[in-house]
Amino acid sequence: LIAAVLAIFIRTFIFGPYKIPTGSMKPTFMEEDKIFVDKLSYRFHSPKRGDIIVFKYPLDRKKDFVKRLAGLPGEALEIRKGVLVVNGKPMTDPPFSKNTYYNVEDWKFGKSGQVIRIPEGHYFALGDNSAHSADSRQWGFVPKKDLVGKAFMIWWPPKRIRLPK
Repeated sequence: LIAAVLAIFIRTFIFGPYKIPTGSMKPTFMEEDKIFVDKLSYRFHSPKRGDIIVFKYPLDRKKDFVKRLAGLPGEALEIRKGVLVVNGKPMTDPPFSKNTYYNVEDWKFGKSGQVIRIPEGHYFALGDNSAHSADSRQWGFVPKKDLVGKAFMIWWPPKRIRLPK
């Protein structure tokens, strides 16, 4: 009984396993990868740009989504010629330099030439596989209260065990 209570407590509040269902985060995560998520650290510090975050999906709060944190509260973000631009500065360092980001003209955010202002208390998340990712470009901002945690390790399959970057 004690072990069961402890296991439930750890999975709920400290860290938990998740399965990647789609290719929206390729090449960082592949379909069927299983990851561990740190659910504790964001209680003590704010997320950083580039973190791989897990959050409640804004259109269906019963689902959790995994994306890369691209924009922080108060920032101005734009996708210009495949490059993420934050506060007028192109993000030329990894992890952003290894991805091409696409404008999507019929989604709410991320249209060509559109500068996105991220409200206080919210974040902007993008899939690493931008061409095949439903992300903040489509449904908007992630409220801070909806952050579940930070992905920190691929644990399955064995040949892919590593810390994602």
